[in-house]
Order: sequence, then C-alpha cells, then structure tokens
Amino acid sequence: MGKSRPATPTGDKQMTTTAGPDTAPDPGTAKKPAGVRVVLFALMIAMLLAMLDNMIVGTAMPTIVGELGGMDHLSWVVTAYTLATAASTPIWGKLGDMYGRKGVFLSSIVLFLIGSALSGMAQDMGQLIGFRAVQGLGAGGLMVGVMAIIGDLIPPRERGKYQGMMAGVMAVAMIGGPLVGGTITDHLGWRWSFYINLPLGAIALVMVTAVLHLPKKRAQTRIDYAGAALLTLGITSLVLITTWGGTEYAWLSGQIIGLGILGVVALALFVIVERKVSEPVLPLHIFRNGNFSLVTLIGFLVGFVMFGSMTFLPLFQQTVQGASATNSGLLLLPMLLAMMAVSLFAGRVTTRTGKYKIFVVVGGGLITAGLALLSLMDTGTTRFTSGVFMAVLGAGMGFLMQTTMLIAQNSVEMKDMGVGSSSATLFRTIGGSFGVAIFGAIFTHQVQSTMAERIGTAGEKMTSGGAQMDPKSLAQLPPMIKDAYAHAVASGTHHVFLWGAAISVIGFAAAWFLKEVPLRGGPVTNAGSEEGAADRVLVAEAV
Repeated sequence: MGKSRPATPTGDKQMTTTAGPDTAPDPGTAKKPAGVRVVLFALMIAMLLAMLDNMIVGTAMPTIVGELGGMDHLSWVVTAYTLATAASTPIWGKLGDMYGRKGVFLSSIVLFLIGSALSGMAQDMGQLIGFRAVQGLGAGGLMVGVMAIIGDLIPPRERGKYQGMMAGVMAVAMIGGPLVGGTITDHLGWRWSFYINLPLGAIALVMVTAVLHLPKKRAQTRIDYAGAALLTLGITSLVLITTWGGTEYAWLSGQIIGLGILGVVALALFVIVERKVSEPVLPLHIFRNGNFSLVTLIGFLVGFVMFGSMTFLPLFQQTVQGASATNSGLLLLPMLLAMMAVSLFAGRVTTRTGKYKIFVVVGGGLITAGLALLSLMDTGTTRFTSGVFMAVLGAGMGFLMQTTMLIAQNSVEMKDMGVGSSSATLFRTIGGSFGVAIFGAIFTHQVQSTMAERIGTAGEKMTSGGAQMDPKSLAQLPPMIKDAYAHAVASGTHHVFLWGAAISVIGFAAAWFLKEVPLRGGPVTNAGSEEGAADRVLVAEAV
C-alpha cells in the first residue's frame, strides 16, 4: 500500500494512486464523460483546421494563380505545406513528450494561425509559398497533438466511445472542404480561404486553454538537434521524390536519383545518431514492439491505397459519369457514411469487449475487396453501382483508421505517447504521398496509352503534359475525342484500383500477425487493479 505511480502526463499535478479499494475511484463519477466530450470538442476543432485547409485552398488555387500569377510555381504552394507538415510531425510529438502536451499543442495552433494570416496577406507567389510552409509547420503539430492528447486522456479501452466523433470530422472535411472553398472564393475572395482558419483557431485556443489541464514538464536532457535535422532531410527527400517524380523530372533522372541517395544516406545516419543520444527525437526501441511495427506498416499501406485511390475517384466521376465538381464531392457520401458508421460500431464493440484484432483483419479484407470492385468500373458503370463499391471501401477504412492509431498508442509506454502517435501519423502521411505519386504515374501512362490506341499520336500528345483535362475544355471537344478520353480515364482508374487492391493484400496479411494485447484502462482485475484504477483517475483529473 502507498506505492505511488510515476508522474504522468495527464494531470495538473503529480498524482499517487494505490491498489487499495479505499483509493479506487467511483466508477459512476471518475470518468466524467461530459468533461471528456468538452475537451474532445476543442480537439476536434483543431483537427478540422488541419484537414479542411488543403481542401479549401485546393478549390481556390485557380483564382489565386489568376491574381498572383506564378503558374510555374503553383505546385510549390502545396509542396511547401506538405513538406513542412511531414518534416515537423515527429518533432512536435517528441517536444510534447519532453515539455508537456498542452503548451506544445497550443504553440502549434498559434503557428498555424500565423501562417494562415500571412498566407491571406501574400502579395506574390513567393510570399504565399513561404507562408504556406509556416502554416505547414503548425499543421504538423495539430494532428499529432490531438492524437497524443487523446492517448493521454482516454485509456485505449475507453476510446472507442469517441471514434465516431473523429470519423465525423474527417467526413465533414472531405465533403465540406470543396463546398466551403468554392463558396468562400466566389463570394468573399480567395484570401478568406486562409482567413477562415482564424475564428476557428481562436475558438480552439480558448477552449483548449480553458478546459484542458495537463502538466508542464521541463526535460533535463538536450533536444536531439542532429537527429531532428537528419530526419527532416530524409523525409524532405522522400516527399520531393514522390512530388516531382514523373512530373517535374523523369523517375530515372539525375535529380530524382540524387534525392533518393540523399534520403537513404540521411536516414541511415539518423539511425546511427538515434542509437547514441540520450533522448532521441524518434526512439527506435518503440519499433521493437511487434504490434507497433505491424500496425505502422498497415497504416503506411492504408495511407498508400486510401489517398492514392481517392485522388482519382472524383476525376472518374466528373469525366466518365458526368458529375459536376460539387456533385463529385457529394457522390463520395456512400464511402464516408460507411466509414463513419463502421468506425462508431468498431469503437463501441472494442470498448465493450476489449477485442480489436478482428476489426483490423476484416478492415484489411474489405479495403482489398472495395478496391477490387472499384477496378471493375468502366464507362457504363452507374452512380449507384460505384456508390455501393465505395461503401465497401469506406467500411474497410472505418475499421482501420482509428483502430490502427489505438493499437499504436497501446503498444508504447505513456512517456512515448507523443512519438508513438507522431510515428503512426507520419508513416500514414508518407504512405499517402507515395500512393498519390505512384498511382499518378500508373494512371498517366494508361491514359496516354489508351488515347494513342483510340485516336493515334494526336491523342497521346493531348495528354502528354498531364493526364487530366479541364472539364470545360473537354466539353468543347468533338464527341469522338470526348468518348476516347472517357475510356482512357476509365482504363486509368481501373489500373489504379487494381494495383491498389494488390498492394492492400500486404496489409491484410500483416493484420493476421497482430497479437491481441489487452488494452490499457480495461476492467480492474487482481493482476492489474493498480493500473486500471490509475487510468480512470487520470481521465477524471484531466478534465
């Protein structure tokens, strides 16, 4: 009795708990679900900021280029943001572990809002690119901050109750982003596509400051600057390869090969440095846990096939099925609603039973099946049929999106919650970058080949600068060319989804090797009464 638990990152003060019945919290009052929901609402606003931004800005880009010029630098508006986000994600996670989650998270929100305000005031394309990089640095801390704080506040066993909320935010961003972006650009001007972040961010700042109570830390060790620099260099090289490969430069060009060599060398040196420093920015020991390594691989593959595939669904809907840009977003509803419903179901069952492996296995199978079904689409596929296929894919995503993060967080110690969350987020992000690049290359090659087969070299030249045609320009072309392009896009998406299904089989196979490790925060047993009681105290005290 009297044995104290080490300081944890989830209370205002260092707390002590004992295994004795006199210190166990009352189950009816300790969890304070209303307080947890208030905290989660504030965190969801911050998550919405990060997810909405790219979708809103993407809709406004044609108008931005029309006013600022700099068409040749257009891709850098997106690339600068993506690079900064990916490179800063693991660093934000480590800073939260070292210095306390709340202060670091608030800093990331402030940095994101500063970048948003500056981007809205940009006077030329160079300024916009630089300010987007600032915005991306803040965005890197938003997602990992939300996930790590949730990992601190809510034991994995209880987290399933709130999965529907997180899935709902993702659906709102995917559907509402283009709609909001178009409305803002048309009625308020493109600068408000950045300024809209300011009131949302202010609400998040006030709410997080008021309702989230986490301890301040002061690490005694030095920050791993060498490791952070090498990791940033390695991630930057990988992202640039996926961004430039096949578009700006040929895949076998000196620039791409040079970036590949630079990335490999930087990451190899990073591993050497991380083995020697006392407080590594990305502790390699977390990968010794079999479940963590497997779920990181699965997360990478989910990002690969999900982001890669979803890039081409709207194009298929607009070009082949004749949907407008707005309707193509609404046509994704079957996938997003299925994802929300399944995520909520899986979360509830996980909370009640503590079982989660079955959901990863079933999710991997459904994603593979969904992609295989989508590969069957052609120019005669109806919207209803494609909607059913997308619902299957969405169900698989719903089983995996939050469950993989839950397993990753349950596989690391509380002191490594930040780097565990950031690692899972980072690998999913890099997987998405690779998926978009590789599927883009497959799609472009197939469209060019099909156009050449149908209308000869003229068709190949029409798509040599990029496989996508503007829908307005396409509508003015002769019926024969429009028909050829529709078949070319259908053929390209067929190959994308077919390759996606083949790659997703790897994730499905990996899911079978996961071990059903008990989730922290489950029912109190004689063997684990102290840890279970302490976890419930942490939830109560944090809110």
